[in-house]
Amino acid sequence: MDEFHRDLLFLLHDVARLLRVDADKRARLHGMTRAQWAILIWLERQPGISQKELSELLEVEPITVARLIDRLETRGMVERRPDPRDRRIWRLHLLRPARDVLHEIDQQRAEMTRIVTAGIDEQSIESMTEALMRMKATLTQEAHASRRGAEHADTETRVAV
Repeated sequence: MDEFHRDLLFLLHDVARLLRVDADKRARLHGMTRAQWAILIWLERQPGISQKELSELLEVEPITVARLIDRLETRGMVERRPDPRDRRIWRLHLLRPARDVLHEIDQQRAEMTRIVTAGIDEQSIESMTEALMRMKATLTQEAHASRRGAEHADTETRVAV
């Protein structure tokens, strides 16, 4: 049974799940959802991103992002601006009221980090961060390689037909 509790993949999954549950509770206390918080964070990091690009980053359907943006727009936190080169694309930008919310999100994230790393020394945190970054890079490379392989196979199939 000890092996099960020390299984790396299960631990990664469980820690991520517990963090999502905690973030959900924190967001609800502020009348928002974790998904809305995630959108605000991404828009702060990448102003002018399109709804489609944002849906890919969040790994949700574009219609889901559109509805979330509708709610944030109603609250005066986000605005859609037409893309100057393609009128079918909406570019997303933060408005002033989102800045206060982002400040609160930063405080909540700092508190979550403090809680989750309590009792872990700085060197271990740095090693863990480096290891997780490496895992992410490896998985990202694998995903891109798989996609390229699938695209290549699709091209060969079309050419053969």
